[in-house]
Amino acid sequence: MKHLIFCLTLLVSTKVFCWGPTGHRAVGLVASNHLSAKAKKNIIKILGQNSLSEVSNWMDDIRSDSAYKDMGDWHWVTIETGKTYDQSPKNPKGDVIATIERIVAELKKHTLDKKTEEEYLKMLVHLVGDIHQPLHVGCCDDQGGNKVKVKWFRNDSNLHSVWDSNMIDDTKLSYTEFTSYLDEPDHATIASWQKNSVRQWVDESMSFRKQVYEIGDGNLNYKYSYKNLSTAKQRILQAGIRLAGILNEIYGK
Repeated sequence: MKHLIFCLTLLVSTKVFCWGPTGHRAVGLVASNHLSAKAKKNIIKILGQNSLSEVSNWMDDIRSDSAYKDMGDWHWVTIETGKTYDQSPKNPKGDVIATIERIVAELKKHTLDKKTEEEYLKMLVHLVGDIHQPLHVGCCDDQGGNKVKVKWFRNDSNLHSVWDSNMIDDTKLSYTEFTSYLDEPDHATIASWQKNSVRQWVDESMSFRKQVYEIGDGNLNYKYSYKNLSTAKQRILQAGIRLAGILNEIYGK
Protein backbone atom coordinates (compact mmCIF):
# COMPACT_ATOMS: atom_id res chain seq x y z
CA MET A 1 0.00 0.00 0.00
CA LYS A 2 2.81 2.43 0.84
CA HIS A 3 4.34 1.67 -2.54
CA LEU A 4 1.07 2.49 -4.31
CA ILE A 5 0.60 5.74 -2.41
CA PHE A 6 4.18 6.72 -3.23
CA CYS A 7 3.67 6.07 -6.95
CA LEU A 8 0.38 7.93 -7.12
CA THR A 9 1.75 10.91 -5.19
CA LEU A 10 4.62 11.26 -7.60
CA LEU A 11 2.47 11.20 -10.69
CA VAL A 12 -0.49 13.19 -9.40
CA SER A 13 1.79 16.04 -8.37
CA THR A 14 3.22 16.35 -11.87
CA LYS A 15 1.68 18.07 -14.85
CA VAL A 16 1.96 15.36 -17.46
CA PHE A 17 1.30 16.37 -21.04
CA CYS A 18 1.62 14.33 -24.19
CA TRP A 19 2.92 14.98 -27.72
CA GLY A 20 2.30 18.70 -27.42
CA PRO A 21 -0.20 20.51 -29.67
CA THR A 22 1.54 19.51 -32.91
CA GLY A 23 1.55 15.79 -32.13
CA HIS A 24 -2.04 15.70 -30.93
CA ARG A 25 -3.27 17.65 -33.95
CA ALA A 26 -1.40 15.26 -36.21
CA VAL A 27 -3.19 12.34 -34.55
CA GLY A 28 -6.51 14.08 -35.21
CA LEU A 29 -5.64 14.77 -38.84
CA VAL A 30 -4.53 11.19 -39.50
CA ALA A 31 -7.79 9.96 -37.99
CA SER A 32 -9.83 12.40 -40.11
CA ASN A 33 -8.11 11.12 -43.24
CA HIS A 34 -9.24 7.56 -42.46
CA LEU A 35 -12.85 8.15 -41.44
CA SER A 36 -15.70 6.67 -43.43
CA ALA A 37 -18.09 9.12 -45.09
CA LYS A 38 -20.85 8.25 -42.64
CA ALA A 39 -18.59 8.64 -39.61
CA LYS A 40 -17.45 12.06 -40.86
CA LYS A 41 -21.05 13.17 -41.27
CA ASN A 42 -22.06 12.05 -37.79
CA ILE A 43 -18.99 13.56 -36.15
CA ILE A 44 -19.74 16.92 -37.81
CA LYS A 45 -23.14 16.80 -36.11
CA ILE A 46 -21.36 16.57 -32.76
CA LEU A 47 -18.39 18.88 -33.24
CA GLY A 48 -19.89 21.34 -35.68
CA GLN A 49 -17.17 23.21 -37.57
CA ASN A 50 -14.43 21.91 -35.29
CA SER A 51 -12.21 19.19 -36.73
CA LEU A 52 -10.67 16.31 -34.78
CA SER A 53 -7.36 18.18 -34.96
CA GLU A 54 -8.90 21.32 -33.48
CA VAL A 55 -10.40 19.50 -30.50
CA SER A 56 -7.42 17.19 -29.92
CA ASN A 57 -5.87 19.36 -27.20
CA TRP A 58 -9.12 20.10 -25.36
CA MET A 59 -8.22 17.90 -22.38
CA ASP A 60 -5.01 19.86 -21.87
CA ASP A 61 -6.72 23.21 -22.46
CA ILE A 62 -9.34 22.66 -19.73
CA ARG A 63 -6.87 21.62 -17.02
CA SER A 64 -7.14 25.01 -15.35
CA ASP A 65 -10.93 24.69 -15.04
CA SER A 66 -11.72 23.32 -11.58
CA ALA A 67 -14.86 21.66 -12.93
CA TYR A 68 -12.61 19.23 -14.81
CA LYS A 69 -9.93 18.69 -12.15
CA ASP A 70 -10.78 14.99 -11.80
CA MET A 71 -9.52 14.38 -15.34
CA GLY A 72 -5.90 15.03 -14.38
CA ASP A 73 -5.07 11.40 -13.69
CA TRP A 74 -6.74 10.11 -16.83
CA HIS A 75 -3.82 10.98 -19.12
CA TRP A 76 -1.42 8.29 -17.88
CA VAL A 77 -1.02 4.89 -16.28
CA THR A 78 1.71 3.33 -14.17
CA ILE A 79 2.81 -0.21 -14.96
CA GLU A 80 6.05 -1.48 -13.51
CA THR A 81 8.45 -3.24 -15.86
CA GLY A 82 7.77 -6.95 -15.87
CA LYS A 83 4.15 -6.55 -14.82
CA THR A 84 0.90 -6.27 -16.74
CA TYR A 85 -1.85 -3.74 -16.21
CA ASP A 86 -3.98 -6.34 -14.43
CA GLN A 87 -1.10 -7.13 -12.06
CA SER A 88 -0.44 -3.47 -11.24
CA PRO A 89 -1.98 -1.31 -8.47
CA LYS A 90 -4.77 0.84 -9.83
CA ASN A 91 -5.13 4.57 -9.34
CA PRO A 92 -8.52 5.01 -7.61
CA LYS A 93 -8.96 8.26 -9.56
CA GLY A 94 -8.70 6.45 -12.87
CA ASP A 95 -6.10 6.12 -15.61
CA VAL A 96 -5.80 6.36 -19.38
CA ILE A 97 -6.65 2.69 -20.01
CA ALA A 98 -9.78 2.57 -17.88
CA THR A 99 -10.94 5.95 -19.21
CA ILE A 100 -10.58 5.02 -22.89
CA GLU A 101 -12.39 1.74 -22.35
CA ARG A 102 -15.18 3.47 -20.42
CA ILE A 103 -15.62 6.28 -22.94
CA VAL A 104 -15.74 3.91 -25.92
CA ALA A 105 -18.34 1.76 -24.18
CA GLU A 106 -20.50 4.80 -23.38
CA LEU A 107 -20.24 6.28 -26.87
CA LYS A 108 -21.28 2.97 -28.42
CA LYS A 109 -24.56 3.08 -26.50
CA HIS A 110 -25.60 6.31 -28.28
CA THR A 111 -27.55 7.40 -25.21
CA LEU A 112 -25.47 10.37 -24.02
CA ASP A 113 -26.78 13.90 -24.03
CA LYS A 114 -25.18 16.19 -26.63
CA LYS A 115 -22.82 18.01 -24.25
CA THR A 116 -21.52 14.81 -22.68
CA GLU A 117 -21.09 13.10 -26.04
CA GLU A 118 -19.13 16.06 -27.38
CA GLU A 119 -16.84 16.07 -24.34
CA TYR A 120 -16.36 12.31 -24.46
CA LEU A 121 -15.45 12.50 -28.13
CA LYS A 122 -12.88 15.24 -27.44
CA MET A 123 -11.45 13.19 -24.60
CA LEU A 124 -11.18 10.09 -26.76
CA VAL A 125 -9.26 11.97 -29.47
CA HIS A 126 -6.77 13.18 -26.88
CA LEU A 127 -6.36 10.02 -24.84
CA VAL A 128 -5.79 7.72 -27.79
CA GLY A 129 -2.87 10.02 -28.57
CA ASP A 130 -1.68 9.99 -24.98
CA ILE A 131 -1.56 6.23 -24.60
CA HIS A 132 0.68 5.90 -27.67
CA GLN A 133 3.35 8.14 -26.18
CA PRO A 134 5.69 5.64 -24.46
CA LEU A 135 6.19 7.77 -21.35
CA HIS A 136 2.46 7.94 -20.64
CA VAL A 137 2.70 4.28 -19.75
CA GLY A 138 5.29 5.03 -17.11
CA CYS A 139 7.33 3.47 -14.36
CA CYS A 140 6.33 4.59 -10.88
CA ASP A 141 9.42 6.43 -9.72
CA ASP A 142 10.18 9.09 -12.32
CA GLN A 143 6.82 10.71 -13.10
CA GLY A 144 6.72 9.42 -16.67
CA GLY A 145 10.20 10.77 -17.36
CA ASN A 146 9.50 14.21 -15.88
CA LYS A 147 12.09 13.62 -13.15
CA VAL A 148 14.71 12.56 -15.68
CA LYS A 149 16.46 15.87 -16.23
CA VAL A 150 18.30 16.20 -19.52
CA LYS A 151 19.72 18.82 -21.84
CA TRP A 152 18.10 19.22 -25.22
CA PHE A 153 20.64 20.96 -27.44
CA ARG A 154 22.13 22.51 -24.27
CA ASN A 155 18.76 23.74 -23.00
CA ASP A 156 17.27 22.38 -19.77
CA SER A 157 14.52 19.85 -20.36
CA ASN A 158 13.34 16.46 -19.16
CA LEU A 159 12.81 13.16 -20.90
CA HIS A 160 9.03 13.52 -20.96
CA SER A 161 9.24 16.90 -22.67
CA VAL A 162 11.71 15.56 -25.21
CA TRP A 163 9.10 13.03 -26.33
CA ASP A 164 6.12 15.35 -25.92
CA SER A 165 7.39 18.20 -27.99
CA ASN A 166 11.16 18.78 -28.26
CA MET A 167 11.82 16.23 -31.01
CA ILE A 168 8.64 17.06 -32.90
CA ASP A 169 8.84 20.85 -32.60
CA ASP A 170 12.46 20.83 -33.76
CA THR A 171 11.31 19.57 -37.15
CA LYS A 172 9.89 23.09 -37.64
CA LEU A 173 6.82 21.60 -39.31
CA SER A 174 3.18 22.51 -38.81
CA TYR A 175 0.92 19.65 -37.85
CA THR A 176 -0.36 19.39 -41.42
CA GLU A 177 3.19 19.29 -42.78
CA PHE A 178 4.22 16.80 -40.10
CA THR A 179 1.29 14.55 -41.01
CA SER A 180 2.18 14.68 -44.69
CA TYR A 181 5.61 13.24 -43.87
CA LEU A 182 4.17 10.19 -42.11
CA ASP A 183 4.10 6.89 -43.93
CA GLU A 184 0.84 5.73 -45.49
CA PRO A 185 0.27 2.15 -44.27
CA ASP A 186 -1.27 -0.40 -46.61
CA HIS A 187 -4.75 -1.80 -46.03
CA ALA A 188 -3.47 -4.94 -44.32
CA THR A 189 -1.42 -2.90 -41.84
CA ILE A 190 -4.34 -0.58 -41.11
CA ALA A 191 -6.62 -3.53 -40.48
CA SER A 192 -4.04 -5.15 -38.22
CA TRP A 193 -3.49 -1.99 -36.17
CA GLN A 194 -7.21 -1.42 -35.77
CA LYS A 195 -7.78 -4.95 -34.48
CA ASN A 196 -5.39 -4.39 -31.57
CA SER A 197 -6.95 -3.75 -28.16
CA VAL A 198 -6.17 -0.86 -25.82
CA ARG A 199 -4.17 -3.27 -23.67
CA GLN A 200 -2.05 -4.16 -26.70
CA TRP A 201 -1.37 -0.48 -27.36
CA VAL A 202 -0.08 -0.30 -23.80
CA ASP A 203 2.20 -3.30 -24.30
CA GLU A 204 3.63 -1.57 -27.37
CA SER A 205 4.36 1.62 -25.43
CA MET A 206 6.09 -0.40 -22.72
CA SER A 207 8.22 -2.17 -25.33
CA PHE A 208 10.02 1.11 -26.11
CA ARG A 209 11.27 1.71 -22.56
CA LYS A 210 14.85 0.56 -23.12
CA GLN A 211 15.11 2.68 -26.25
CA VAL A 212 13.53 5.74 -24.61
CA TYR A 213 15.81 5.65 -21.57
CA GLU A 214 19.08 5.25 -23.48
CA ILE A 215 20.14 8.83 -22.80
CA GLY A 216 23.83 8.44 -22.00
CA ASP A 217 25.06 11.47 -20.06
CA GLY A 218 21.76 13.27 -20.61
CA ASN A 219 23.05 15.68 -23.24
CA LEU A 220 20.59 14.95 -26.00
CA ASN A 221 20.73 16.27 -29.54
CA TYR A 222 20.60 15.09 -33.15
CA LYS A 223 21.80 11.60 -32.27
CA TYR A 224 18.90 10.94 -29.89
CA SER A 225 16.41 12.42 -32.34
CA TYR A 226 17.84 10.32 -35.18
CA LYS A 227 17.28 7.16 -33.13
CA ASN A 228 13.82 8.04 -31.82
CA LEU A 229 11.91 10.49 -34.04
CA SER A 230 10.86 7.68 -36.36
CA THR A 231 9.33 5.90 -33.36
CA ALA A 232 7.45 9.03 -32.33
CA LYS A 233 6.13 9.37 -35.88
CA GLN A 234 5.08 5.74 -35.92
CA ARG A 235 3.20 6.07 -32.63
CA ILE A 236 1.37 9.19 -33.83
CA LEU A 237 0.45 7.41 -37.05
CA GLN A 238 -0.79 4.33 -35.17
CA ALA A 239 -2.79 6.51 -32.78
CA GLY A 240 -4.53 8.27 -35.65
CA ILE A 241 -5.28 5.06 -37.55
CA ARG A 242 -6.64 3.38 -34.43
CA LEU A 243 -8.69 6.42 -33.46
CA ALA A 244 -10.27 6.35 -36.92
CA GLY A 245 -11.06 2.67 -36.48
CA ILE A 246 -12.87 3.31 -33.20
CA LEU A 247 -14.78 6.28 -34.60
CA ASN A 248 -15.80 4.35 -37.70
CA GLU A 249 -17.11 1.62 -35.46
CA ILE A 250 -19.07 4.06 -33.31
CA TYR A 251 -20.31 6.53 -35.92
CA GLY A 252 -19.97 4.76 -39.25
CA LYS A 253 -22.55 2.02 -38.90
